[in-house]
Amino acid sequence: MDSLVEGNHTAVTEFILLGLTQDPVLRVILFIIILGIYLVTISGNLCTILPIRVSTQLHHPMYFFLSHLAFADMVFSSSVTPNMLVNFLVDRNMISYHGCAIQLGTAVFFGAVECFLLAAMAYDRFMAICYPLLYSTKMSTQVCVQFFVVAYIAGCLNASSFSISFFSLVFCGSNRVNHFFCDFAFFEEKVTKWTDYL
Repeated sequence: MDSLVEGNHTAVTEFILLGLTQDPVLRVILFIIILGIYLVTISGNLCTILPIRVSTQLHHPMYFFLSHLAFADMVFSSSVTPNMLVNFLVDRNMISYHGCAIQLGTAVFFGAVECFLLAAMAYDRFMAICYPLLYSTKMSTQVCVQFFVVAYIAGCLNASSFSISFFSLVFCGSNRVNHFFCDFAFFEEKVTKWTDYL
């Protein structure tokens, strides 16, 4: 390890995302399909959020959780998909070291928030079914806000651990990533290569 630190090496400042395929026809087909799925995802989530925010009849815990889940899903898919769509249009897709960290942190943060919000929604439905007479007191606005705070803090802690791990690694060697975004497999591959120097 000391020889690597003391030796002559060049730190990686950007990564080349290789994407899904190099076939130009398949890239166009995948671009159209994934763009369609992405637009449906964004419009579907917006069509979930807007009526819940506008209609006072939908201001109940279940719909409140649902609107936050739709928001988290929208940002989660937006952390990866636009860059992937660009990757289909260009021959060589570059992402900076910090851009990769931001993409990974955003995906991990909102992915964890979605999981915690789903757990909160399951608890909300459990209270509504098992204790219908006590539901309004057990699932008050204060309790819902506490669930949201816990979900976002847990997501932040999860993303922080990945970001700290990312910034503590020294990337050397090839800067080519055989994927369409900076993900967990990317982390594992680079850590394995780092341990080869030990």
